[in-house]
Amino acid sequence: MAGYKVSVANEMLPGLLGEGDGMAKLVEAVLNQVLEAQMSEHLGAEMHERREERQGYRNGARARTSSTRVGPGSVQVPQGRVRGFPPSLCTPC
Repeated sequence: MAGYKVSVANEMLPGLLGEGDGMAKLVEAVLNQVLEAQMSEHLGAEMHERREERQGYRNGARARTSSTRVGPGSVQVPQGRVRGFPPSLCTPC
């Protein structure tokens, strides 16, 4: 598995340590970024990238609700056109 670079929006940072759903939003953002990186790894190309080694094409995403320790979140599970994408983060996505 490749290393992932995860970024957090500046407006998210103040809500992380306070009360509310800051941690849930952080977990949601991280999960979405990891799923996108896994899809790029699966296809062999980034979004909008043209390569000879490309294994397929993206075809949108399915919205799913995830339950975590810090609260529920909405996860966008990427879809591919030709090959099935097996996300390793969520079991029955």
